[in-house]
Amino acid sequence: MDEKVFDGLNLNEFCQQQHNDVLDKGFDNFHIPTLLMLTVTELSEACEADRKKRHTDFAAFDEEMPQAIRSMADDAVIWRTKDGHVISDIEMVKARFKHAFEKHVKDTFEDEIADAFLRLMDLCGAYGIDIERHIQMKAYYNKLRPTKHGKEY
Repeated sequence: MDEKVFDGLNLNEFCQQQHNDVLDKGFDNFHIPTLLMLTVTELSEACEADRKKRHTDFAAFDEEMPQAIRSMADDAVIWRTKDGHVISDIEMVKARFKHAFEKHVKDTFEDEIADAFLRLMDLCGAYGIDIERHIQMKAYYNKLRPTKHGKEY
């Protein structure tokens, strides 16, 4: 799909949106240790996926998915398959996306890394953490530190 998730959103807004999406799915456990351990679980799953050499195949995913094309005339989104056929049924597009995602992306190393990010974004949204500012400050601070931050490794 050609649209970008972050179009018009900053990272803090995306974290709040992610938290709202989590609430909409019925999850309501905001105990910090639990949220952190769920992130660790996703990283463990990423490690296991890498051990099994399970990586995303975007080329195969893109081959199966119709492409979104924005119509200049009415600013509507039109879905076209590789052979040029137009799909107007959004439910069909969703079903094709789900199938292609489950076949070529789900449970891969990259998918599990994305899950870890989403878990951390949920935590930031739940607690109103200004993660953009923290990332910028930490990156600048790290530039001021010595090689290997003064440690052996």
